[in-house]
Amino acid sequence: MPTQVVDHPLAAERLAVLRDRGTAPVAFRLALRELSTLLVYEACRELATAEVTVETPLGPAAGRRLVATPVLVPVLRAGLGMLDGALALLPEARVGFVGVRRDEATLRPDPYLTSLPGDLAGQPALVLDPMLATGGSLVHTLRLLRAVNVGAVTVCCVLAAPEGLAATAEAGFATTTVVAAAVDCRLNDVGFIDPGLGDAGDRQFGTW
Repeated sequence: MPTQVVDHPLAAERLAVLRDRGTAPVAFRLALRELSTLLVYEACRELATAEVTVETPLGPAAGRRLVATPVLVPVLRAGLGMLDGALALLPEARVGFVGVRRDEATLRPDPYLTSLPGDLAGQPALVLDPMLATGGSLVHTLRLLRAVNVGAVTVCCVLAAPEGLAATAEAGFATTTVVAAAVDCRLNDVGFIDPGLGDAGDRQFGTW
């Protein structure tokens, strides 16, 4: 599936902060919010725009505006840390929520919340989830969005694992674009991204 790694010094610096086991929750949340802004900026590069004319203090000038603002869909709970960064760039966006916890025994998704618009009528969406590990949560989210007639979907994540990318493609979402700060080596034997950064939810909220 199409995967864009954001190769930028500012993204790399914030990723290093997130990986560091010594980073406290308050610093982790700040770095995640800032990195999310960079990821969403790149994810919006292909959004459709329309030409408009605006009036400057000196006269008319050509400009562009988005044809359709994407719906933001953070995957709870870890995706909450990416929402403010996304809203900083897309303050008018609607927000839907998908809550999924992972069953640590089976590594399969255990859904507990869905709050999405009833019919997106082709509107694009940005899925916000820091970790694309096994792909279970993402596949669940993409299926929910497909059921409400979403348009093009782009996934913003801090880290992705090759296994998660492959599983998402095999589930029928091979054309979904992923924008990430890095694609790590593999999943370890308990389904965590290696070397990764640990549990993004626990590290944000101090619950490890």
